[in-house]
Amino acid sequence: MVSSLSPGALFFGAIGLTAITDNAALTYLGSLIEGMSEAAKYALVAGAVAGGGLTVIANAPNPAGVALLKKGFADESIGALGLLLGALLPTAIAAAAFLLL
Repeated sequence: MVSSLSPGALFFGAIGLTAITDNAALTYLGSLIEGMSEAAKYALVAGAVAGGGLTVIANAPNPAGVALLKKGFADESIGALGLLLGALLPTAIAAAAFLLL
């Protein structure tokens, strides 16, 4: 099913999946799919890298990350929505760079 997706669908799907899974797992599992075009492989990896900021949600709780970020949140408690909102702009910039450069 994945090998039949367009590179664009793989790119944006990989960005979204980084919020619930680890980038390394995503790209490794993607590398096991036979018959993927070079463009599809690039899209999968580029999407996983562009969505890297969203991975903080998937890997929470991360003690080092919590120690660095907690002062920026109300009551020093980190919420998934705050992390998502904070990661959206950098993710959009990274995605635009991979698509346009």
